[in-house]
Amino acid sequence: MAKIVGGITTSHIPSIGKAIENNLQQTEYWKPLFDAYPPIHHWLDEVQPDVAVVFYNDHGLEFFLDKKPTFAIGAAPSYKNADEGWGIPTIPEINGDPELSWHICNELVENEFDITICQEMKVDHGLTVPMQLMWPNFSYGHMKVIPVCINVEQHPMPSPKRCYDLGKAIGKAVESYDKDLKVVVLGTGGLSHQLDGERAGFINKEFDLYCMKKLIDNPEELTKLSIYDLVEQGGAQGAEFIMWLGMRGALTGELNVLKSSYHAPVSNTGAGTMLIENR
Repeated sequence: MAKIVGGITTSHIPSIGKAIENNLQQTEYWKPLFDAYPPIHHWLDEVQPDVAVVFYNDHGLEFFLDKKPTFAIGAAPSYKNADEGWGIPTIPEINGDPELSWHICNELVENEFDITICQEMKVDHGLTVPMQLMWPNFSYGHMKVIPVCINVEQHPMPSPKRCYDLGKAIGKAVESYDKDLKVVVLGTGGLSHQLDGERAGFINKEFDLYCMKKLIDNPEELTKLSIYDLVEQGGAQGAEFIMWLGMRGALTGELNVLKSSYHAPVSNTGAGTMLIENR
């Protein structure tokens, strides 16, 4: 049977992709962020997962404001990165696993989740930046990816509890899959940040650290928050934390935090990075 071996949280801000392109990882500005990732690279090399389930949000590339599904899951054989206007170069296509995707989708519908199933899907920095952070120099060719896209651009957005429950349903679906696969789950985006309006540049370190702690020892406490609580405490784009809750819901075993790092500001964002072993 398939097994979820761990979860990883990471920022996905587009300027990270630009920093990678320009080899800026060890400059004074970027080093505190990038120094969190070598232990994750070592763990991934050691564990060798076969599939990554990536919770992310699309920023208008595949789903614009006129068509914005609450939950969308890729069931394509591959996913291509397209130009989204940030000046980030496109990266080699990412492999999918349609068979596992369809298994997850069937299980989710059976468990009363209404999802959009995408047999073709373009992906943006929400997914491609994490792939570059986890597998540098485009070394993800051996990986298969299941994109799980959650709406955090246009209200109404799914509640933290709904996203946590989605993760739980995906975790159960993965572990009911009858192939011997090792699966890692990524929660991307966040933490606190606001890109526009009167609070542009807003970061709430105290709230970020609270969320990182509760994510491990009491995620149910976080499900009591509303989207509006996340916006108030974490900024307009702080709602991206619901992707972390999706990741956390998918972890079904005893958790061991192997790495936890927080750095702010990076591109007007509070960036949290965690490596969580799922035993």
